[in-house]
Amino acid sequence: MRPSGRKPDELRTIKLTCHYTKHAEGSVLVEFGDTRVICTASIEERVPPFLKGKGSGWLTAEYGMLPRSTHERMGREASRGKQGGRTLEIQRLIGRSLRAALNLEALGERTLTVDCDVIQADGGTRTASITGGYVAIALAVRHLQKLRKIKADPLHGQIASVSVGIYKGLPVLDLDYQEDSDAETDMNVVMNDAAAFVELQGTAEGHAFRRDELDAMLILAEKGIKDLLAHQREALAAVKL
Repeated sequence: MRPSGRKPDELRTIKLTCHYTKHAEGSVLVEFGDTRVICTASIEERVPPFLKGKGSGWLTAEYGMLPRSTHERMGREASRGKQGGRTLEIQRLIGRSLRAALNLEALGERTLTVDCDVIQADGGTRTASITGGYVAIALAVRHLQKLRKIKADPLHGQIASVSVGIYKGLPVLDLDYQEDSDAETDMNVVMNDAAAFVELQGTAEGHAFRRDELDAMLILAEKGIKDLLAHQREALAAVKL
C-alpha cells in the first residue's frame, strides 16, 4: 500500500494554472499533489554569442527552490555565492527536455528563458518543472504569434515528465517525497507526444533492478505522461488567445 493510498499507476492530483504571473510572456503554476512550482517563460530579443548571426534561437532554463519549500529551511544558494551541483543538473535537464519540443530556427534569433521556482516540494520537482515549463513556453510562443514576430510555429510537439520507481518491491508512478525517500529505485522519464523518449534518469538505491522491473516502470511512465499531456492540452485550450 502506498502512503497516500494511491494505486500503483495513479498520478497525484495534477493542476496547471496558466498566466499565474502577469509580467512573463508565459507563466503557469504547476501542481503535482503537494509539489508546486511556478514556471515562467521570458522572451529576449538576443541569443548567446555562439548563435549570433546564425538565424537560430535558443532555450535555456533556471531552477531554484524557496528556502522553506522543504520540511526544514534551506539556505539560499545566492547567499552561498554559487549554485549547487543538484541545481545545475536539474536546470540542464529542464533545458534539454524543453529544447526537444522546439524548432529553434523557427524561433528566430531570440532566447526563451524558462525559470522554474519551487514554492513547495513533496517529490518530483524536476518532473513538474518540465511539465509546467512546456506550458509556459507554449504560452510565450502564442505571445510571439499574436505580435506576428514569427511566421511558423516553432513548437513541433509536447513534452512532459514523470517519476517512477520501485517502492517496497512494487513499481509505482509519480513518487511523492515519502516514497522517494524509501524507494529502492527512482527514475525520471521525459517523453514527447509521439510516445518517444527524450531522457531517462534511473538509479537503484536499495538493490539493482531487473529488466522486467524496468519495463514495468516504463509502462507506468508512458501511461502517466499520456495523462499529463492531456492536462497540458486542456490547460492551454482554456486560455483565450
